[in-house]
Amino acid sequence: MGKITFYEDRGFQGHCYQCSSNNCLQQPYFSRCNSIRVDVHSWFVYQRPDYRGHQYMLQRGNYPQYGQWMGFDDSIRSCRLIPQHTGTFRMRIYERDDFRGQMSEITDDCPSLQDRFHLTEVNSVRVLEGSWVIYEMPSYRGRQYLLRPGEYRRYLDWGAMNAKVGSLRRVMDFY
Repeated sequence: MGKITFYEDRGFQGHCYQCSSNNCLQQPYFSRCNSIRVDVHSWFVYQRPDYRGHQYMLQRGNYPQYGQWMGFDDSIRSCRLIPQHTGTFRMRIYERDDFRGQMSEITDDCPSLQDRFHLTEVNSVRVLEGSWVIYEMPSYRGRQYLLRPGEYRRYLDWGAMNAKVGSLRRVMDFY
């Protein structure tokens, strides 16, 4: 079972809220989140309720201020435990929506889609095995999107505002 603790103030100060499962953080006293401690497993936290808004992947560790998880502000309103996956990882990315255009199959991390596949946009994805994080920019930077096994017919299906993808990596728990 995973465990994550949210703190209202920087440096693990102020009101706190512990969570061990998928949840919306709507406690009336918990108005902001400036630090997070991840004790077990990997988590995705979301800026808005119902797993919407900016998304951030957090692995086991301490995040004493929101800038350390690349947060845009101090708002975290929902979280999702990322299930551990011990098998192989496999996904297919497509140049166009509805699984059309050039298709590339990926089984490992890719720090630059431009360098490896000559792609800067991905419009649809089939995640066949494991969970993945897509990053808007190369070298695992920019906005992040969690993709679990399933079909994503267009970039809007994974919550992106455009089809720009710079890098992607497998979600693996290293602890």
